[in-house]
Amino acid sequence: MDFLKLAEERYSVRKFKDKHIKQNEIDLILKAGHLAPTGCNYQPQKILVLNSDESISKLKDCTKCHFDAPCAMLVCYNKNESWVRKQDGALSASVDAGIVTTHMMLMAHSIGIGSCWVMYFDPFKVRDTYNIPENYEPYALLVMGYPADDAKPLDLHFKKRPIEETVFYDTF
Repeated sequence: MDFLKLAEERYSVRKFKDKHIKQNEIDLILKAGHLAPTGCNYQPQKILVLNSDESISKLKDCTKCHFDAPCAMLVCYNKNESWVRKQDGALSASVDAGIVTTHMMLMAHSIGIGSCWVMYFDPFKVRDTYNIPENYEPYALLVMGYPADDAKPLDLHFKKRPIEETVFYDTF
């Protein structure tokens, strides 16, 4: 599949079949995240795979935006392993985690796995529920699974601002 077609067709799936993702497909999704570029290649990400009924049940106490997905991947980053921009002290770890999450989301779509990037979760409950160490920041939750036969994108998915409003050359 060519990349623009992949990017155009991918949407946030909010309705899934009641079937766990196969391990070989999880491995492909994780491989895509592993290949993602990170600041100075520090690779601060840590990904928690939730692919059992028990782990998903616990997740439902941490977010209402689970959409009854049979699988989820929580992308965290190590706050102590980040490239730092010298001019202002900005850390790359959260950006790195975003790139990793994007790679995994696009790979999932390319192999027929639907996903929805969820930021609406309680990071404190997530930390407690899954014993996440203090130095790891829960960043993004990818709920995923095989899309239900009647899954479809929300109408908002098709609304894009004109590119001229979002792209500038030389100056703002």
